[in-house]
Amino acid sequence: MVPVYYSPPYSAAAFAFPTTRKAKWIAESLAASPIADITLEAPQSLTEEQILQTHDAGYVCAIKTGKPTELAQSQDFNWDAGLWPMVLASNGGVVAAAVRALRDGAAGSLSSGLHHARRDRGYGYCTFNGLVIAAKAVLTAGGGNVLILDLDAHCGGGTYSLIADNPHIWQVDVSVDTFDRHEPDSRTTLDIVGLADEYLATIWRRLRECEARRFGLCLYNAGMDPHEDGPDGALPGIDHRMLQERERIVFEWCRRRSLPIAFVTAGGYVREPQMDKARLVGLHRLTLQAAAQVRN
Repeated sequence: MVPVYYSPPYSAAAFAFPTTRKAKWIAESLAASPIADITLEAPQSLTEEQILQTHDAGYVCAIKTGKPTELAQSQDFNWDAGLWPMVLASNGGVVAAAVRALRDGAAGSLSSGLHHARRDRGYGYCTFNGLVIAAKAVLTAGGGNVLILDLDAHCGGGTYSLIADNPHIWQVDVSVDTFDRHEPDSRTTLDIVGLADEYLATIWRRLRECEARRFGLCLYNAGMDPHEDGPDGALPGIDHRMLQERERIVFEWCRRRSLPIAFVTAGGYVREPQMDKARLVGLHRLTLQAAAQVRN
């Protein structure tokens, strides 16, 4: 069985947007149409102290209280009292999945809104950077170096800014949109792919390069927003089958290397009628299906 973390507070914010509602949609789809070997579990929410290990105290206070408004809404959500329990729960799920994967080989969380968040502010629908928080938790647990594999449509500039001083966290970022771009260095790579024909080949090349290093965990930001029918970050030619193959490649690569993998359901947005809620949920189920298949 592959544990996937979710609880109702993942959608606690009143602000209705795919990042604040998608986890509930996916959970509902699993209740209606289960995926064999995928089981939902409720995570423990993070504490304020755990968030403060990565984010600035003034910013954390703003998310908790709503003041100052500009800072509390810097991720582009209207603030309400449900935001704080939502991000504590959702980011807690990322940490739970990462630590569980170290033991069981694979785990996930229906979390999104992570990789653009900076230390002292939100950005691009991302409030707290659960990827970095989880990577640090793995290091504390003695899990070894962490590879953050970011295949969201957009660049993970927030993650890049937060791991710059940590020699044990690496970032492979394959994007199709220049939003939140960053400059590669000795522990990070960035590819902004402009042609669909080059997408899977670029991912393969970066994964093969990683084989020269030893990691204790792959933390996978599995965005579905590169899909050609999406409203934000879409690249013509990237379709359902290509994303299905991408998921197979990632999970199979980890399996062959006996590398534990923890995943989150990152970017993916609704645009009627091309990308309705059901179709978006179907794309995110590709990640869950690949995780389940690689465990068999």
